Amino acid sequence: MKIGILGSGVTAQTIGSKLVQLGHDVMLGSRDPAKPESVVWAKKEGHNALYGTFRNAAEFGEILFNCTKGSASLDALTMAGAENLKGKILIDTSNPLDRSAEVWKLTVCNTDSLGEQIQRAFPEARVVKTLNTVNANVMVEPLKLIERTDIFVSGNDIEAKATVVMILRDWFGWKSIIDLGDIATARGPEMYLLLWYNLRKTLPAQRFNIKIVTA
Repeated sequence: MKIGILGSGVTAQTIGSKLVQLGHDVMLGSRDPAKPESVVWAKKEGHNALYGTFRNAAEFGEILFNCTKGSASLDALTMAGAENLKGKILIDTSNPLDRSAEVWKLTVCNTDSLGEQIQRAFPEARVVKTLNTVNANVMVEPLKLIERTDIFVSGNDIEAKATVVMILRDWFGWKSIIDLGDIATARGPEMYLLLWYNLRKTLPAQRFNIKIVTA
């Protein structure tokens, strides 16, 4: 399958490398069509790994991942082109974080979420929010954790969510996937990031996640 990833940072490269290893053709997209990080990544991963602009990646992918910083996501998707998002599953891993100070804060919360903003801005895209509550290496290798933990999906399109659940389960190895509901439920996982950040500073390892335990 052809997969376009918007972004060229750690999250984009980690997901991209996993997908290439699974035999998919993957293109990383950024503002710079030959961003050094993307070029190095593509050379390391081989002929199934490509790079280009946001628009190139969006045109290329049958399924798309948004792995840009939350503050840049809407601009990146605009550069990708609404016509290239139309009808496609857009897996949104971004978070609306302001990291300019030592104490992080959210730029969107309570009555809205970045996932909702993306869906409103691109109504013909099939946005599914997921993977934003864990570190990049846990996203694609959850079985490295010593216990089974949970990941969440939010989105309006039932068929799109079913496809994303398959990707999470069969490609990445997630065993416990909780469908929270429509895209408005992305508010909860996005707001969790402030707790995630506190945990990251407190715990001895960055590879961790949460587990839902019921009575």
